[in-house]
Amino acid sequence: MRRKMLYVVRHAKAEDYGMGKRDFDRDLVEKGIARANHIAKKLLVKIENETERTLVISSTANRAAQTAKIFCNILGYPEERIQWEPTFYEAHQLFLLKKINDVPSLYDTVLIFGHNPSVSDFVDYVSDHIINLSTSEVACLQLEDNIDYSSLSANTAFLQAIITEK
Repeated sequence: MRRKMLYVVRHAKAEDYGMGKRDFDRDLVEKGIARANHIAKKLLVKIENETERTLVISSTANRAAQTAKIFCNILGYPEERIQWEPTFYEAHQLFLLKKINDVPSLYDTVLIFGHNPSVSDFVDYVSDHIINLSTSEVACLQLEDNIDYSSLSANTAFLQAIITEK
């Protein structure tokens, strides 16, 4: 079995929360779009571009969905294959884990796009590394030998890197 990789992405910088728009509907700002493009290009260098064995799952909140589309465009992943997950918005880390546990073994690479604190808490739980992902950052997790997504649980992944703007 090939080693499985999991990339956890926090959405890019979005509009400030205000009275005129629901939090769920906030869009990315120019700075967020630019940073997402930059970090997605850095991720492209790191991953194998084998989209048939890749799955992308994203929150449907505007800022996460827009971030996922930016990354998929750069990675060459067809936007129509994104699995939209409305429940990723305000999801608990264990809910994210449950969704990853449902990923079929035919996938070698999974990218998830979501929100803090759940994405950072999720990385901490599966890798035992306390992190706080900033906007657009990517936590690169490698599952332990002979661990499939269905077996992912506490401390079964290794945090290889965090891809940042710097």
